[in-house]
Amino acid sequence: MSDIALHRYFPRLPEAALQEFTEWCVVEQAKAAGFNFTPDTSKLNNLQPGEYVPKLIDQFMKMKPDPIKAGLVAAIAGKEADEHGLLGLAIVADFVSLYVKYLIPPDGKNPEEAEAILIKAGQEQCEKLIEIAKKYDVVF
Repeated sequence: MSDIALHRYFPRLPEAALQEFTEWCVVEQAKAAGFNFTPDTSKLNNLQPGEYVPKLIDQFMKMKPDPIKAGLVAAIAGKEADEHGLLGLAIVADFVSLYVKYLIPPDGKNPEEAEAILIKAGQEQCEKLIEIAKKYDVVF
């Protein structure tokens, strides 16, 4: 699968930027995979990124319209994220970006179409990450 190696950039971002990117992945980008997730903000208000992101991901991961697909995708994304050797919120952002990206391709069709969808999802993530990084004065 084609991949834009976002994991190389996550350690360079402040936690607030990782929080913003992670939230975008699960709230906005996940819609392309059929996930209409709205976080329970009452459980997230006033939390620092180190606490906010894990609680947000916990809420998101409990949403499984297709539990078999979600489980398989989680295993693939988890294995890939582990191989990147990141720590802290960087590994969480990496896992979530991979998980959401791999959920997006619709079932069926053909491998070429799925690959094109993955490439497009990866490009969207890259564009969003660059946009967020600029807000935090980080240049890649």
